[in-house]
Amino acid sequence: MKQVFLTGATGAIGSALAPLYLDEPDTHLKLLLRAKRGRALTDRLADLGRFWGMTEDDSRWLRIEAVEGDAALPRFGIEADVYARLSRSTTHIVHCAGAVKMTLPLEEARAHAVVPAEATLELADRNREAGVLEKVEIVSTVGVGGRTPGLIPERPMPEVTSFHNTYEAAKAEAEGVVFARWNDLPITVHRPSMVVGDSSAGRIIHFQVFYHLCEFLSGQRTSGFMPSLVGATLDLIPVDYVAGAIHWSSCSPQTAGQVLHLCSGPRDAVKLPDLVSLIRERMLASGEELPQIRFLPLSAFRVAVPILGWLSATQVRRALGNLELFLAYLDELQTFANHDSRALLEPAGLCVPAPDLYLNTVLDYYQQRKGQAG
Repeated sequence: MKQVFLTGATGAIGSALAPLYLDEPDTHLKLLLRAKRGRALTDRLADLGRFWGMTEDDSRWLRIEAVEGDAALPRFGIEADVYARLSRSTTHIVHCAGAVKMTLPLEEARAHAVVPAEATLELADRNREAGVLEKVEIVSTVGVGGRTPGLIPERPMPEVTSFHNTYEAAKAEAEGVVFARWNDLPITVHRPSMVVGDSSAGRIIHFQVFYHLCEFLSGQRTSGFMPSLVGATLDLIPVDYVAGAIHWSSCSPQTAGQVLHLCSGPRDAVKLPDLVSLIRERMLASGEELPQIRFLPLSAFRVAVPILGWLSATQVRRALGNLELFLAYLDELQTFANHDSRALLEPAGLCVPAPDLYLNTVLDYYQQRKGQAG
């Protein structure tokens, strides 16, 4: 019987991954959940059930166990007796939890990246000693390539020392901790790019980085001013592809010791001018009013942003304050290799979908529901 311990079930990737395990009739799923702001664990699990379209009458519900803890704490902050049980019964560990925030102080970013990586390895060690461990999946990010220009390879990158933000730096440090155990634990490291809604319906549990970026790329927050985007691309990937790849990998011993780039890669990365046009098209189709776009050189746009912020409402001013995090990526042309990952995943039926097959759906889902979800 498969016993899966999953972190990050309330996040974009984890919430898409959990149902794939529940569709396996003999799999029991342990979900690490944090009862934040005084909410009971059962309430958080019920929220997930609603997102999955699953009620407590569903037979799959009987194979879910909510484990109270916190991924940012040693041993995931799990009570000793529960941890002891997990330490001798877990066959598969899937670590998806993480705080996708670029502005955290480095020590806080490390708490959300390095600490859970260490906790994952410790739990894996204990289950290996118990003779039950089969596979470990750890979700990182293509951002560990940092400020390296050109093509980011599908391998460990200990040589990278310069990063755009603390999120990338902490994730790279976490990878270093994992790669130190590369040879004695059955680990696969997954590096997704910018995750968007699923390719069939656009669904996603939270609107995160891409969706905030859409508001900027539409021109709404900058009075129509936009930096020149010629030559720039954005690597997007639907959440169902990422979840499917991780699930398949966890059932595939041959992926141990590999780095999988779960991204569109150079072939299917979206050209930013095309994305701007598509975002504006979908927003206009939904009835939004948009300013006319006026392109500026990047250096001139950087000068204009503080002025635009000073003239804007508080919420827009706050959003513009984070815009430099995105502009930093325009300083170097960077793409992500995925040739080896495609070669491994495509025979399993996991093919990277072309953006023109899902972007309209993803954007329309966002337009219909923005303001209703986090």
